[in-house]
Amino acid sequence: MKKLFSLLVIAGVLALAACGPTKEEIAAKEKAKQDSIAKVEQAKQDSIAAVAKAKEDSIAAVKAKAKEDSIAAAGKKTTKPVKPTTGGKTTKNAPKGKG
Repeated sequence: MKKLFSLLVIAGVLALAACGPTKEEIAAKEKAKQDSIAKVEQAKQDSIAAVAKAKEDSIAAVKAKAKEDSIAAAGKKTTKPVKPTTGGKTTKNAPKGKG
């Protein structure tokens, strides 16, 4: 009985060892891992490029809006005649000096 039990245990251990991944399976998993890493790196680079483009577009839009506002403000200016001031003094009745 002990021999039969020992034989079954050894057969079971060998069966479990045989069920492990083959070299091809290990290589396929490693390749999938490397592909996944490459995909994440590419997505990261794409994301950085998209953020940089959005930043440039935003700056360009702000500059264009500022230019439009400046042009609109220049067109809306009203020119009112400015009265010359003499510092609050009137020159109409100013006393004449000797002369």
